[in-house]
Amino acid sequence: MELLVRAAAAAAASSSPHPSLQLPRRACVAGSCRPRPRRPGFPSLRAAAAAAATVVEPETKEQQNNTSETEVFACPVCYEPLIRKGPPGINLSAIYRSGFKCSKCNKSFTSKNIFLDLTVTSGTKEYTEQKPARTELFRSPLVSFLYERGWRQNFNQSGFPGLDEEFQMAQDYFQPVAGGILLDVSCGSGLFTRKFANSGTYSAVIALDFSENMLRQCYEFIKQDDTLLNVNLALVRADISRLPFASCSVDAIHAGAAIHCWPSPSNAVAEISRVLKPGGVFVGTTFLSSPRNNPFSVEALRPLRQIVGPVNTSYNYFTEGELEDLCKSCGFVNYSSKVQRSFIMFSGQKPF
Repeated sequence: MELLVRAAAAAAASSSPHPSLQLPRRACVAGSCRPRPRRPGFPSLRAAAAAAATVVEPETKEQQNNTSETEVFACPVCYEPLIRKGPPGINLSAIYRSGFKCSKCNKSFTSKNIFLDLTVTSGTKEYTEQKPARTELFRSPLVSFLYERGWRQNFNQSGFPGLDEEFQMAQDYFQPVAGGILLDVSCGSGLFTRKFANSGTYSAVIALDFSENMLRQCYEFIKQDDTLLNVNLALVRADISRLPFASCSVDAIHAGAAIHCWPSPSNAVAEISRVLKPGGVFVGTTFLSSPRNNPFSVEALRPLRQIVGPVNTSYNYFTEGELEDLCKSCGFVNYSSKVQRSFIMFSGQKPF
């Protein structure tokens, strides 16, 4: 009889108004269970946390200010955001006093010169690399010196409207992204960089070029304007086909009279699309293909290309249709352009 009573009591205890609910073996009502005795030598989590807190000292304010992760600059090798050791800010003084390192590949970058070198070959000692002649030309100290002292002014003969009007045309395209970060790629001596920075339209302006001498010349002009030394303006050496910025990190990119000099325009425009935020705007200017500026124009060479394949020329000149096709193939929408003789300003927006 006693065995039957025990069996009935066990069955009643195991029954539940919710048969599908499987309670854990040690489930209990709060306050009705006693904690398991701890094994000797193993402190509780609270005790371990308290001990750790006494060992790791909190960073001082100076340490916090000198070590921060940048929001824009990224490693050109793996595109991981760089870790900065130094004062924060996208300005000449802060970047000059900072060191940068990739947390993934451990490659380090410094600003030993007046610009931050974020090329893949930065820091190499033995390896050298030659770019196409049209790229190497602008690395010359003489061309860098002459660029803003007559070289760029000659573009007016091909229909370029002049620096002030060209700048205002670009500003009109950039209205939707006012207040954001602007990259002036292939900035040359910085003639538009300074205008963008002085306009007060952007939270920061980053001048980017592959030519060391162009960046040095850019800095020489910046030094002549005291106001530019106190704004968010940075100088960066980088490859247009390997932009050292995180994806979707900048708002506006300007490329004045540049795309015809790039070794691979398609790779460059794809990179521009990658680093722009959704809704970001790209504006570029170049020379349209015509017998006047290129005796081996696109239209003249088209039949020959169909027979023998690509034909190399000194610069990459394009038709209006080719520029539009290139931008759309890299994901840009709302394409627009303005043409004046051989001059074209074109723009596209990254989709939201």
